[in-house]
Amino acid sequence: MGRERNTENQWLDWAREIQALAQTGNTYAENEWQRERYRRLMEIAAEIVYTNTKLPFDTMMEDFQFQTGYATPKIDVRGAVFQDGKILMVKERIDGEWTMPGGWVDVGDTPSGSVEREVLEESGYRVKAKKVIGVYDANRVKPLVFYHAFKFVFLCKILGGEARTSNETSEVNFFSEDEIPINFTGKRTNNRHLIDAFAALKDPSINTVFD
Repeated sequence: MGRERNTENQWLDWAREIQALAQTGNTYAENEWQRERYRRLMEIAAEIVYTNTKLPFDTMMEDFQFQTGYATPKIDVRGAVFQDGKILMVKERIDGEWTMPGGWVDVGDTPSGSVEREVLEESGYRVKAKKVIGVYDANRVKPLVFYHAFKFVFLCKILGGEARTSNETSEVNFFSEDEIPINFTGKRTNNRHLIDAFAALKDPSINTVFD
């Protein structure tokens, strides 16, 4: 059975899969002959990306070769933190867009521990992760990025702290469902995440959603 494909950007699906196969194959290669062939697969993936985006070929190859081990999706976590029915959002310094606080899970950390740490670092609030709202395939929505990722959104309870910006965030604020900023990032937070978060707030017994 073939894999589900993103027909609009099929080149990206192909490049991702070729790069992942090359990375995994290179990890278990037993001789230089095999490694050279996996390197060629990486070059083909980089050529596909270059042809469709004009991102520098050398930069893509350097990044591909930096990835080691069995290729698996990365894990991103987001905290849905509420106060008086409003959701906590932070503005990212990198692009000036709003998102639920969160980030990549560090090696050795737990998903819940990661989201609690990220919320504190980015917003100043100490929280406790109480429930998984949803587990999402982060690469099924635009803007598309190269490396495959899964996103965990946690419903979190405030334990203390106060609004505080960080080296990553320039603003911290709470928004009601009809006040969400127009310039919120689709990469880190999108409409579906917010809809599911407010639904979980209104009905704590609601089931976890997942792709």
